[in-house]
Amino acid sequence: MTGYTMLRNGGVGNGGQTCMLRWSNRIRLTWLSFTLVIILVFFPLIAHYYLTTLDEADEAGKRIFGPRAGNELCEVKHVLDLCRIRESVSEELLQLEAKRQELNSEITKLNLKIEACKKSIENAKQDLLQLKNVISQTEHSYKELMAQNQPKLSLPIRLLPEKDDVGLPPPKVIRGCRLHNCFDYSRCPLTSGFPVYVYDSDQFVFGNYLDPLVKQAFQATARANVYVTENADIACLYVILVGEMQEPVVLRPSEFEKQLYSLPHWRTDGHNHVIINLSRKSETQNLLYNISTGRAMVAQSTFYAAQYRPGFDLVVSPLVHAMSEPNFMEIPPQVPVKRKYLFTFQGEKIESLRSSLQEARSFEEEMEGDPPADYDDRIIATLKAVQDSKLDQVLVEFTCKNQPKPSLPTEWALCGEREDRLELLKLSTFALIITPGDPHLVISSGCATRLFEALEVGAVPVVLGEQVQLPYQDMLQWNEAALVVPKPRVTEVHFLLRSLSDSDLLAMRRQGRFLWETYFSTADSIFNTVLAMIRTRIQIPAAPIREEAAAEIPHRSGKAAGTDPNMADNGDLDLGPVETEPPYASPKYLRNFTLTVTDFYRSWNSAPGPFHLFPHTPFDPVLPSEAKFLGSGTGFRPIGGGAGGSGKEFQAALGGNVPREQFTVVMLTYEREEVLMNSLERLNGLPYLNKVVVVWNSPKLPSEDLLWPDIGVPIMVVRTEKNSLNNRFLPWNEIETEAILSIDDDAHLRHDEIMFGFRVWREARDRIVGFPGRYHAWDIPHQSWLYNSNYSCELSMVLTGAAFFHKYYAYLYSYVMPQAIRDMVDEYINCEDIAMNFLVSHITRKPPIKVTSRWTFRCPGCPQALSHDDSHFHERHKCINFFVKVYGYMPLLYTQFRVDSVLFKTRLPHDKTKCFKFI
Repeated sequence: MTGYTMLRNGGVGNGGQTCMLRWSNRIRLTWLSFTLVIILVFFPLIAHYYLTTLDEADEAGKRIFGPRAGNELCEVKHVLDLCRIRESVSEELLQLEAKRQELNSEITKLNLKIEACKKSIENAKQDLLQLKNVISQTEHSYKELMAQNQPKLSLPIRLLPEKDDVGLPPPKVIRGCRLHNCFDYSRCPLTSGFPVYVYDSDQFVFGNYLDPLVKQAFQATARANVYVTENADIACLYVILVGEMQEPVVLRPSEFEKQLYSLPHWRTDGHNHVIINLSRKSETQNLLYNISTGRAMVAQSTFYAAQYRPGFDLVVSPLVHAMSEPNFMEIPPQVPVKRKYLFTFQGEKIESLRSSLQEARSFEEEMEGDPPADYDDRIIATLKAVQDSKLDQVLVEFTCKNQPKPSLPTEWALCGEREDRLELLKLSTFALIITPGDPHLVISSGCATRLFEALEVGAVPVVLGEQVQLPYQDMLQWNEAALVVPKPRVTEVHFLLRSLSDSDLLAMRRQGRFLWETYFSTADSIFNTVLAMIRTRIQIPAAPIREEAAAEIPHRSGKAAGTDPNMADNGDLDLGPVETEPPYASPKYLRNFTLTVTDFYRSWNSAPGPFHLFPHTPFDPVLPSEAKFLGSGTGFRPIGGGAGGSGKEFQAALGGNVPREQFTVVMLTYEREEVLMNSLERLNGLPYLNKVVVVWNSPKLPSEDLLWPDIGVPIMVVRTEKNSLNNRFLPWNEIETEAILSIDDDAHLRHDEIMFGFRVWREARDRIVGFPGRYHAWDIPHQSWLYNSNYSCELSMVLTGAAFFHKYYAYLYSYVMPQAIRDMVDEYINCEDIAMNFLVSHITRKPPIKVTSRWTFRCPGCPQALSHDDSHFHERHKCINFFVKVYGYMPLLYTQFRVDSVLFKTRLPHDKTKCFKFI
C-alpha cells in the first residue's frame, strides 16, 4: 500500500514496478468481471437451451419441464407421493379447521355456562348463608324450648259463666240432649285437669233419705278422687248423689224436681251436672223417670227408652259391695274351663207383658213385623227342652222356691239370697240373662245384678235380647266377655254355647274378671269409671298417676370407689360409649293433649290375649291407652327395631328404639352397711347409669360417720315408713328413667353382664329381663303349686334381685295390684319378686326373659340372707298358691328361651362386622 501510494504520487521508488502492478491489477479486475458475467448470464441460457432441446427430443414421453395443463405434473412417478401427502395434509387441515371452529363454538358455550354457574354459586352461597342463619336461629329456639320443657303455647282462655248464666238454648226435645247441645265445653278446657265438684248430699232434703251405706261409700270415694275439687267456681263437672233411697220413703216428683233446680250451681238447666242413682237392690226406684233433669246427665242402672239419651246418659253397674272390698278367697278359680252345668238360669216373672196387652199375638204374627210381644213363653219352652234332652247338664228354674225379689213388670225376678245364687253360678260355665219383655225397658237393675254376679264368679254371661244397653257399652267391648244373642235365636243358644272352644271360653272368662275388677267391683271403681267416661267423651287427658315422694336421708359422700378385681375382669369387651354428659331423664310422654277416643279401640284390639298391655290406671279405668301416660312422664314405646340396627357390632349398638337411654339402680337394704358399700363401689364407671336409689328399709338411720362412695352418679338414700319388701317397687319420684334395675345389696354382677341385660331389655320393654331364673311346678299328690329353684331347661320367673323392668309396673304393683297380695308379702317378709312376676305375666301374657350370667351372682362372704332360712321355700310355696287364688288362675308361663349375644365378648374389626349374615 505504501509503494502504490508513492508511485501514484510520483514519490520515491521503482517506477517500472509500479506500472506493472497497476496494469496487473486492472487485468485481474477485468477477468474477474468477465468471468462473473459468463457465469451469471451465459450459463443459465445454455442450461435452458439444453433442457429445452432435451424435452423436444423425447418424442415417446411427455415433456418434463415446461408448461403443462391440469394435474399432469402430478402424474410423474416420483412426484405422486408428494402430491398424495399434500392432499392428505390439505384434508387434515380442513378437518382441523372445522374442529377448531367447533371447539371455538363449544368454548363459547362453556364460557356462558361458566358465567351462569358463577352466578348460581353466588346465589347458592347467599342461600346457604341464609339457611345457616335459619338453622342457628332454630337451634337457639329449640334450646330455649327444651330449657322450658314445654312449648310456648297460649293456653285456651277459660270462660266461666256467671251464676245467673242461662246457658245454651234448650233443645226442642229434652230427650235429644247430646254433648254438642247440652254440655258447656267452655268450662272444661284441655288444660283444666277436669275438676269435679261433688255436692254434699246432707245439705239437701233428699239427702236425709239416702241409704246410709251408699252415701257413706260415695263420700269416701269422692274424698279420695284426684279430680274432686272444693272450688265450685272452677269446676268442669258437678256431681250429685240422689239414690238409693231408704224404704219406704217416697218423694213426689214435683218436690224432687224442685230440690234439683235449687242446687247452687244448677244455672236454670243443670248443664255440666251428673245425677247419680246407685242401686244395691234388684228393684231400685226410678226416681228420675217423671222428672225433668234439663241438661244434666243421668247415671243409673235402670232406664226406660223414653228417658235414656244415648251418648249422653250413662248405664252404671249396681253397687253390690257398698262398704267392703270383694273377698278374693271366695272367688272361684277360672280353671277348669268346663264346670258342672253348661248353663243355668233361675228366675220368676211376676207380671207378663202378654197379659198387659189388650190383644195377644202369636209368634208368627210377631215375626211378620207386628208390634213386639213377649218371647218368654218360647224361651221357657226351648230351655226346658234342652234340659230334658240330657245332651248337656243344664239347670233352668222358672219358679222360685222362696219368695222372689221385687222386680219391675215383665222382668225376671231374682230368686233366693245372693250367697245361694253365687254358689250356683260357681258351678255354671255360662249364666243366662233374659232381658225384660218390655221393649221400652232399656236396662234394669235386675239384669245388671245378674251380669255383676256372673262376672264376679267367672260364669260367662249369655244375654238374651240385643236391645239391652249393658253398662258402659259405648266404651267397653262386651263381645270379648259376654255373648249377646237376640231372643228369636233362643233355639240356637245351645248350639252356640257348645261351639265355643276351651281357649275362647277361658279368654272370655279372664276378660270378664278383668272388667268386673276394674269397673264394677267397688264403689271406688264405679265412681272413677263414671268420671272417666265423661272425661273421655269430652277428650280431656287423664290426670297423671301419683308418684311416691322420696324422703331423702342426708349422707356424706367422697370416699373414692375402689376397684373390685372380679368386676373389673371384663376381658377385651368394650362396654360401649360411656356417657360423658351428666345424667338425663327419659323422654317425657307428650301426646296427652292430642289423645282422642279413637285410641281406645286401637290399643284394646292390638294387645295380645284378653289383657291389653296398658290395662288402666287407678284414676282412669276406662281407656287402656291412657295408662301409657305416667306420672314421671314415661311410657311404653313400640317393641323391637330402632337405633343400632342389624349388622352393627355389639359394642356399638345400644339396642332399643332411642339412640341413647339410661337406667336407674334401685337397691333395697337393711342394716348391712359394709355389704351395701361394697355393692355401690362395684357400680363405679358403669355406663348408662343415671342414679342409684338406695331404699333404706331399716328404722335405724345409717351411721353418721359413714362415708358413701363416689361412683360418678348421684346416690339417693330414701327413708321408708315401715320395713316392707314392697318398698322395692314403689314408684319413687326420684326415678327419672323408664328402665329400673332392681338389685339386691348383696348381688354381684359384672359390668358386662349388666350392660348386656340392659340391651336386651331395650328390645323387650314390656318384659322382666334378668339373670336368676326360677319356675313353678304342680304337686300332684298335694294338688297345689310349688316353687322350684333348681337349674332346669325351662323357667317361668326371673327374680327381681337382679332384673330390669319398666317403671310402669311399679305403678301397677303399688296402686293397682290387689292389696291382698301386698299384705301377704308383708306378712311373710317374702315373695315380692314372685308377686311382680305374677303381675307382669298377668298383664302381658308373656314369660320373662333370662339373660346369660355366671352360675352365681352372690358376693362371697356376705352375711346370711333371708333366702338361706329353711322356712323360705315353704313360704314361697304358700305365696304362689295364694296368688293363684287372688288372680283366679296361674298367670305364669313357661319358657325355654334364654338370650345370649352372638358376638358377646368377641372382638372383631369394625369394618368386618357388617359382612356377617346369619342363616
